Amino acid sequence: MNNEPPADKPVGHNHGPDLSHIAPRDKAEILAQALPYIRKFHGKTMVIKYGGNAMTDPALQQDFAEDVVLLKLVGINPVVVHGGGPQIEDALAKIGKKGTFIQGMRVTDEETMEVVEWVLAGQVQQDIVGLINAVGGKAVGLTGRDGGLIRAHKLKMVDRDDPTKVHDVGQVGEIESIDPSVVKALQDDQFIPVISPLGFGSENENYNINADVVAGKLAEVLKAEKLLMLTNIPGVLDKQGKLLTNLSAREIDELFDDGTISGGMLPKIASALDAAKNGVNTVHIIDGRVPHAMLLEILTEQAYGTMIRSH
Repeated sequence: MNNEPPADKPVGHNHGPDLSHIAPRDKAEILAQALPYIRKFHGKTMVIKYGGNAMTDPALQQDFAEDVVLLKLVGINPVVVHGGGPQIEDALAKIGKKGTFIQGMRVTDEETMEVVEWVLAGQVQQDIVGLINAVGGKAVGLTGRDGGLIRAHKLKMVDRDDPTKVHDVGQVGEIESIDPSVVKALQDDQFIPVISPLGFGSENENYNINADVVAGKLAEVLKAEKLLMLTNIPGVLDKQGKLLTNLSAREIDELFDDGTISGGMLPKIASALDAAKNGVNTVHIIDGRVPHAMLLEILTEQAYGTMIRSH
C-alpha cells in the first residue's frame, strides 16, 4: 500500500490537502474517534525519536511539529530525541573531512566531536525548537549536560567477528545513567523537551551517543507509555518484504536469530526491544515519510509501522 502523496500534490502546512469535500459531520466523526485514545493516554509520556525524511523534508517537518503540539495540547507529554547524521556529514564535508564508520558507529575524534556538538546542540536542535514554537508549542532544547541529564563513559566496541578485539571509535559514549529531573520539571511547566544525544563523562569530557539508544533509555527512565521511532522504512518487514504490524518482544528475538532483522536496523530494533523489555508499554517503529504518521499511529486504529508489545 502506497501512503505517499502523488508528486504533484505537495502536502504541508501552507498548501495542505483540501479537506472542503469532507462533510462537517464526517469531520466530527473522525475527531470523535480519537477520543478514546486521548482519554487513554492523557497525562502519559511519549518519547519520540525524530529522524529520517521527517527531519529533512520541509512539509514533513511541519507535520511533525504540528503533531507534537497537538499531542501536548490534548494532555499527552511528548519528549523529542533527535539525531542528525546527514547534517553532520554535510558539516564535515564543509571542513573537508570524511566521516568514517566501524560497525555502523561513527568514529568521533576530537575535531569530529566539535562538529557533532555544533550540529546537534546548535543547528539541528534549534531548527526543531523553532518549528515547534512556530506552530504554537513551547519547546526547550537540552543536551545531556543540562541538569546532568546523561552521564556516559567511553564506548568499548567489541569486534563482531573477533570478541578479543576492541575498536577505538573515539568520543562515542555509552550511557551510564540518566537523571530525568530536568525533563520532568519542563513537562510540568507545559514545555516540550527537545534532546540532543550528547552525554558527559566523570572528567567533564563530551560524548556522542547513538540517538536511538538515548531515546530507548530515556523512555525506560521516564516510564513512558510509548516510544515512537520515526524511520525511512514502513516498519519491520518479514523475509518476503511484508510489514509486520504487531510483534511481541519474543517474536523480535526470533527475527534477530534467523537474520530477518539485520544491517542498519539492528541498533534501532535493539534499542526498541530493550525499552519494551524494561517497562515501556509499546514501542512503535513508524514510517516517517507518511504525513502525520505519528498522530495516525497514536490516535487511530490504523497501523503506520510495527508495534512491539512489552508482553
